[in-house]
Amino acid sequence: MSQTNPFIRGYSALSIERVLQITYEGDCLPCHRALHPSQAHLPDEALRCFPCVFDEEFALITQNQSIDDTLLDQHPHAGLVHNVLYAIYSDEYGQSHLIGDQYSLEAAQHIMRRLSFLTGHYSRCWEISSAHLSEKALDEIHWLVSLDSPNRLTGLLVEFFHLPRYQGVCCKLISTPWTDQNLQSHGITTTQLRQDQINGGVPVEVIELLHLAAQADARFLIFDPDAAPLEGLPLATSET
Repeated sequence: MSQTNPFIRGYSALSIERVLQITYEGDCLPCHRALHPSQAHLPDEALRCFPCVFDEEFALITQNQSIDDTLLDQHPHAGLVHNVLYAIYSDEYGQSHLIGDQYSLEAAQHIMRRLSFLTGHYSRCWEISSAHLSEKALDEIHWLVSLDSPNRLTGLLVEFFHLPRYQGVCCKLISTPWTDQNLQSHGITTTQLRQDQINGGVPVEVIELLHLAAQADARFLIFDPDAAPLEGLPLATSET
């Protein structure tokens, strides 16, 4: 499989951080620092256009504030807070990335709601080429669907359906995302779920692909011979 997850779309783990835009002596561009935790209670009105001191991580407002001398000494640079920004960040494969910023918390929250689709669940159904699976794996899936016993896949958090008109197959993924934290309600880990699925007869290459989709919180995955390949997801080789 690829190093990144091709099923992931949009932004994940969105967060908002209040950041101070600081100007200082010289012709240098403004710098941006988070407000020191000891002053997190201060409203924007007590920050904007006020003098501050800062280091490589935090800034401290100095006017009308009581600050311990030791803490002041840890912030050697002096400047002026030009503006207060609300920066929107997302987590991408363990790295924090800046999406953009707004001038008020309300505006940032509005953007975050739009980006995170809090009004519903979208883009959770994928139609990709059957060529991502070997013929053997596809045959085994169709065989699982054709079994008379509907309980064979019970507890595996996946259901398979025939799409006879298109010679395809659909997978419904249950209780996504498949992470250790989310699967606690089922009393299992992702490792245990993989083993249960193997014991249930699901082909290993199908399991690996399903877990990629489930990590991206996909709920339906359709394998169609006429669908386009998913960029970043390898096609099956003749040996698989």
